[in-house]
Amino acid sequence: MRVKSPRRQRHNKVLKLAKGYRMTKNRLYKVAHEATVHAGQYAFAGRRLRRRDLRATWIVRLNAALRALGTTYSKFIPALKKANIGLDRKVLSELATHQPETLKEIVEKVKSVGI
Repeated sequence: MRVKSPRRQRHNKVLKLAKGYRMTKNRLYKVAHEATVHAGQYAFAGRRLRRRDLRATWIVRLNAALRALGTTYSKFIPALKKANIGLDRKVLSELATHQPETLKEIVEKVKSVGI
């Protein structure tokens, strides 16, 4: 019975990961290995960047909604903390987009504490 070498299995695993890459990056083990290592690094960094981009988007949406209600983001957030309301930017952005009347009530409550 023929035994498949662990090296061949390892190489095939890397080549399978590199499927779809261009030129020799999907054919030659050494090049494919480098490409997959770099791809993993880019993917890791990209997940962090996505979170950064989403937070910036939430802040922009929230600021636009707050300006329509007569205040700004920079005044609203400290007042929100002072009023002891524990909603994060993602939730506030969703409220601004889908339930503006609820956001308006929150703004009124925060204004009563004092902006």
